[in-house]
Amino acid sequence: MANDLKQVEAKITVADPTALGVFGLAMVTFVASTQKLGWTSGVSGLVPWAVFLGAIAQVIAGIFDFKKNNYFGATVLTTYGLFWFGVAMSWSITLGWLGPEFQAAFSTVQLGWAFLGYFIFSLFIMVAAFETNKVFAAILVLINVLLLSLALTSFKIVDLHPVAGWSEFFISLLGFYGCGAIFLNNFFGRTILPIGGPMGFIKKGAR
Repeated sequence: MANDLKQVEAKITVADPTALGVFGLAMVTFVASTQKLGWTSGVSGLVPWAVFLGAIAQVIAGIFDFKKNNYFGATVLTTYGLFWFGVAMSWSITLGWLGPEFQAAFSTVQLGWAFLGYFIFSLFIMVAAFETNKVFAAILVLINVLLLSLALTSFKIVDLHPVAGWSEFFISLLGFYGCGAIFLNNFFGRTILPIGGPMGFIKKGAR
């Protein structure tokens, strides 16, 4: 007698991690902007926030977005989480935490190339962000302003620290709003705080 074979598909439900990732972005930019704007000094106090909120929180959220098949969120959160790992490592080198040899050989120009690379990448992300919601679109515009300002400052072409600081500060404010809106809207199952619809510049094709 032939055995009947049954195929069982197990589906694991994963909660939306976007609020966690956006909160990580909001917190690290909120703290980091104070140094660029001259409200605080030094970067040693920024490293923990860069590692735990900017990096780890966003990477964790991005990994869970991969599980949810959220292509946009997974790509954005993991790549920007890795960015903050790089920034935290760079700050650690400048502080001499990895030894005097690393500190003496550190090049701000090389860091500028990293900022420029992320700026180029973020241009593509910005185009996609226009078709998600208006809060994310505004955040990505400001992220591009921030990255270009940091690149030009690192290349010593022009000092745009104030521009970088204010753009980072407004990224944090939008991030806090976006995080709160996503959390409350998901929790209550309806729109409590609006985040705006897609811009509608580019229509998505059928997959």
